[in-house]
Amino acid sequence: MILADKIILLRKKSGWSQEELAEKLNVSRQSISKWEGAQSVPGMDKILQLSEIFGVSTDYLLKDSIELEEYVEQESKSEESSMRYVSMEEANSYLDLTQNIAHKMALGVAMCIMSPAIIITLSNLYLLEQFSFSENQSQAIALTLFFITIASAVVIFISIGMKFKDFEYLKTEPIETEYGVSGMVKSKMKAYKETYSKYNIIGVTLCILSVLPVILSSFADKDLTDGIGVIGTLFMVAVGVFMLVTVGTIWSSFNVLLQEGEYSVEGKAKSKVVGSIAGIYWLLTTALYLFISFYYGAWDKSWMIWPVAGVLFGAVAAIANLVIKSKK
Repeated sequence: MILADKIILLRKKSGWSQEELAEKLNVSRQSISKWEGAQSVPGMDKILQLSEIFGVSTDYLLKDSIELEEYVEQESKSEESSMRYVSMEEANSYLDLTQNIAHKMALGVAMCIMSPAIIITLSNLYLLEQFSFSENQSQAIALTLFFITIASAVVIFISIGMKFKDFEYLKTEPIETEYGVSGMVKSKMKAYKETYSKYNIIGVTLCILSVLPVILSSFADKDLTDGIGVIGTLFMVAVGVFMLVTVGTIWSSFNVLLQEGEYSVEGKAKSKVVGSIAGIYWLLTTALYLFISFYYGAWDKSWMIWPVAGVLFGAVAAIANLVIKSKK
């Protein structure tokens, strides 16, 4: 097969018109027409571009003796080990598992958010003299319950992580899906879109309005209302985040199988770097939270570190992605 025929075959296989291919190569449509009509031959720089665009070697393009079927067979053998194949059964298993654990994941996050409320509640009960314990004993009980809550949430996260261990490759490696998988996922995604949008709106609204309990409590005379206001804020944030995490987890499972958004082939490469940064970032955030809480005894205020850290992490991730993109 000569070069002209190979260009036609590869262009049609990619679903491009002559105009679209010309735009990608920064040449005129007439040039593409001449190449495909064997009236002229592209320069070596354009051969290299064609090689990159079509994902074939220059040897395949230049050597008439190599047919496409032969080349594809050789390439598939070399890529077989790196490209994972996802069957319909595996795709359904992944979606079902995600739907089953979405609420558990959201519950774990909500427990972490609400955990400081335990300390604030017991502190208020002590001030109201509802306890026969001393101040130190009350603090010890509060901290014990606090860490039990956090530990319970961590157990949930670890349990979920173990269940997803067999599906980790879906988020980190390029995949090829069985015929019909993409259509099935898109159908479920379309059916879930209304629920996803509704709960996103409610969740975000609750998070925005969560400042109201603190604001309203500031008009009261009693010092105890400050604690009640913070508890109200934490509760509203926890409920809002519960909704966001639940629908977000299910929605992301569709993107994972379709390899869209942050789970595209390019996005997966970026996520490995951002994931490493995230691990360090959240460990430092946790260390800062515990230091301020224990050293200054500011359990009623240190919870604010988490929403601030969440917003800042978005900026950190965006900067990391820009740096990765600039290096390409």
